[in-house]
Amino acid sequence: MASILISLFFIISFSPAIAGISNFESDINDLQTYIVYVQEPKHGNFSKEIDLESWYHSFLPATISSNSIDDDHQSRMVHCYRHVISGFAARLTAEEVKVMETKSGFISAHVENTLQLHTTHTPRFLGLHQNSGFWKDSNFGKGVIIGVVDSGIGPTHPSFGDKDMPPPPAKWRGKCEFAGGAGCNNKIIGARNFLNKSEPPTDNEGHGTHTSSTAAGTFVNGANILGQANGTAVGMAPLAHLAMYKACDDYNGTCPESSVSAALDAAIEDGVDVLSLSIGLGPYQHKEFHANAIAIAAFKAVKKGIFVSISAGNWGPKPFSVVNDAPWMLTVGASTTDRSIVTSVQLGNQETYDGESLLQWTDIPSEQLPLVYP
Repeated sequence: MASILISLFFIISFSPAIAGISNFESDINDLQTYIVYVQEPKHGNFSKEIDLESWYHSFLPATISSNSIDDDHQSRMVHCYRHVISGFAARLTAEEVKVMETKSGFISAHVENTLQLHTTHTPRFLGLHQNSGFWKDSNFGKGVIIGVVDSGIGPTHPSFGDKDMPPPPAKWRGKCEFAGGAGCNNKIIGARNFLNKSEPPTDNEGHGTHTSSTAAGTFVNGANILGQANGTAVGMAPLAHLAMYKACDDYNGTCPESSVSAALDAAIEDGVDVLSLSIGLGPYQHKEFHANAIAIAAFKAVKKGIFVSISAGNWGPKPFSVVNDAPWMLTVGASTTDRSIVTSVQLGNQETYDGESLLQWTDIPSEQLPLVYP
């Protein structure tokens, strides 16, 4: 009997603690990244980064210390913003957000959105000529700094050579996070990683390299794929400088809204003239402007005189598929050009069908081959 009573004593005594541990683990598992908006401090902006971080930390519940980490050993405070919003990104539970809502100066918070990553002939198709006209008159973008928010950049790509490129403008305040600065030159004047700060801003997916070269790639003669479409590859502003802000995952093509906001915040601080983003929400995922951190960040950039160009989406021409439609941004949609690389298939009944393929076979055997439908 004494043994049973002792056992009951331990169960009664320690059950609340066990329940508390269970609830704590449940809360930790419910952590999500929130974008938190707060009022600007009444005494003005903080000159030191550490003071700004301390101000933002004051909005967190008292149970979260300045060095709190989650189960993945990540800091609960993800990003502190200076320019794009008055606020920060933090790993929080819904209950912790409710506690923050009672604090003076708190405005709102929402779970971050996950964005997605949305040709040599284009300049000629647009009527741009190297030796005359608008392109030449605009000096090919010389002296302009284009900030690209994407999946990183391949610094050894020939489109990013810096022959005949002037040094960066004196106003440039950016950083190059390639080892020893080896990936930067007078073309790529800045490169930073906001997705994983321990890794260089290298593009392993190809998307960021592609979009950067489209914006400001230098003239590359003899560009082709398997001998097709041979010509000169060039971006729209071949003498402009590039700054890459990596905020997107190379492997799954997703871009956390908190990382994109941090990249935009840094780009404004660094002194870019143009922001180029080829990312956005998926179709039918439209958010009101007050819950769209990218639209808010772009508005702040435009107020500071920065031109913002952003993709219309990847899902046209379906109805209601355009994203990034805030009126203060230039929403850019792709179109077709006036050429195609044709491959013809002749069936056994002598009917011929034209399609497109980069493979232009010249030695296909004359015997009939089976038509396979995948």
